[in-house]
This record gives sequence, structure tokens and C-alpha cells, in this order.
Amino acid sequence: MVLDRRAELGDFLKSRRARLRPHEVGLPDHGGRRRVPGLRREELAHLAGVSVDYYVRLEQGRTLHCSEAVLDAVARALCLDTVERAHLYRLARPWSESEPAETPVRPQHVRPGLRRLLDSATNVPAYIVGRNTDVLAWNRLAAALITDFGTLPPEERNLARLVFLDERMRRLYADWRAKASDVAAYLRLDAARHPRDPRTTALLEELSAASPQFQKTWAEHQLKDKTHGRYVYLHPVVGELDLGFESLRLPDDPDQALIAHTVEERSPSQTALRLLATWARERLPAS
Repeated sequence: MVLDRRAELGDFLKSRRARLRPHEVGLPDHGGRRRVPGLRREELAHLAGVSVDYYVRLEQGRTLHCSEAVLDAVARALCLDTVERAHLYRLARPWSESEPAETPVRPQHVRPGLRRLLDSATNVPAYIVGRNTDVLAWNRLAAALITDFGTLPPEERNLARLVFLDERMRRLYADWRAKASDVAAYLRLDAARHPRDPRTTALLEELSAASPQFQKTWAEHQLKDKTHGRYVYLHPVVGELDLGFESLRLPDDPDQALIAHTVEERSPSQTALRLLATWARERLPAS
């Protein structure tokens, strides 16, 4: 599954147009059954102040030379959020003709100082995610919480592969579908940043071939950056853990994010996390 940016742009615009209803954007809704969900192309073109023909060419991927003013107008008409706007601009920006078909991507490395930081956070599950949702580094408590990454071959230390292809992940998350949707949304955003990375193409093809659920989730065209949130874990050793998480992008490498879990003071989850930390010190080696 090579990421075709023209097709991706068209599918993205269609998906965002489909979620809008005329009354939500100040257009009359004359009732009756509409042939397409959401807004029609001519309605969206009217809201954006562009010709129907121009918008049709944009949605069909027949033009990648839009002005910033036009993209701004389309983004406003589609009620895009900040992440979606950035995604639209990235997809609609023309590539240089001199770009090679496959841009070499350098391997990612985690600085020793960051590894020491992870190891020093003995009571906080933390790990670093790179391109394509690869897990680049982790501490002992993250391995105890999610999976022992150190026992996996390097190519399998990948959140998308684990969530969609490892049956244990389905049992680990109380709401596995929400976790799967989030991971697919992160991966789509990352794939748009590196559309010509052959490793991205290989991962998407593997997941599409092996997981019907991935195909279904990927087709939803959700987008989500790593920021903050919470997941409920159903851990086989300590039971339920209701944990928040915070994501910190590295200023000198925005393709790396440090993910750290948090827990409410004096909560049952804090007690369970402490028990897990004790179990990890006894059973798992340091990363």
C-alpha cells in the first residue's frame, strides 16, 4: 500500500465533507434523502468561495498547486481542526520534480541522556516512539505494563504491529478499539510526513494484508497527534490500571516523542502501579 498523496488528499477531503450537515454550516437543508452523506461538492465549493470545477479537481487530486488562500478557505469550510489543517496543507503541497522516488531515511537513534532519563523514572512507565510508531527506547515499567520490548526482534517493536497483530494487546486494553483507532490515526499522520519512506509502505502493506480490522480502521481516515489522554489497562498481573499519558516531542527531532504515563494520587490505580513496579524489578531486566 504505497501512500498515493493525490488519492490520500481526495479521500481526506471526501471524509471531512461527509461528516458535515447543511444546517451545521448555515446552509438550508430541504429535507428528503440525499444521495451522498454530508455536504455535496457544490455546497462545499460555495462555502469555500471557489468554483465547483476547481474544487472537484482538488478533490480528485488533479491539482496540487493551490494557493494558501484557497487552502485556508477549504479548511474553514470543512471546519478542520489544527491537526487536520496541517495535514491538508501537507498533502496539497506540490513535490519538487527533482525529489527521488524514495527518499533515503536515516535510522533513528535515542540519545544516551534520554535513555538515562527513562531508566531514572522507576515509578513512571515511559517510552520513546519514533517514525511509523516504532518503539525506540523504554524503561522497565513500560515493558512490564505493555510488553517486554527487549524480547522482540527490532522490527517487531512497533505499536501499530503490536496493537493490530498481537492478540495479547486486545486483552490488555479495556477499550481496544479506541486504542486501535488512535494508533491508526497517529500512523496516518506520520505517513503523510514521510510519504516516500519505503519502511512506511512496507508496514502499511503488512498490516493491510494481515488485519481486516486495520483495513477498516485505516479507511476511516482519522488523524490524531500524540499529545495527552488516558487508557484503561487490564493487566494480567495487577488488574485494572486507569492511567493518563503525556507526550513530549523532542525539539531537535520532532519524529521522536517521549510518552510518560501518569496516575492519580491515592487511587487504586496508583496502588496497582506500585505493585507492578515491584514485580518488574524482580522479573524484568533494565532496558
